[in-house]
Amino acid sequence: MKGISYIMDEHNKKKAVVIDYNLFKKHSEQLDDMLDIIVAEVRSEEQSLPFEKVMAHLKKKGKL
Repeated sequence: MKGISYIMDEHNKKKAVVIDYNLFKKHSEQLDDMLDIIVAEVRSEEQSLPFEKVMAHLKKKGKL
């Protein structure tokens, strides 16, 4: 695909993607959405905390 390159490892497996800046700018909103989905998927296995506990912790640390 024009404007997209892959970085391969020593076994010729794709390890990273390089996106041409102009292509990135043109589709930045869609790419932001895609990255949000990826982050949500990665974090889906993380333990969650109750909102009240987070707020109490932030207040104790002086962040609120």
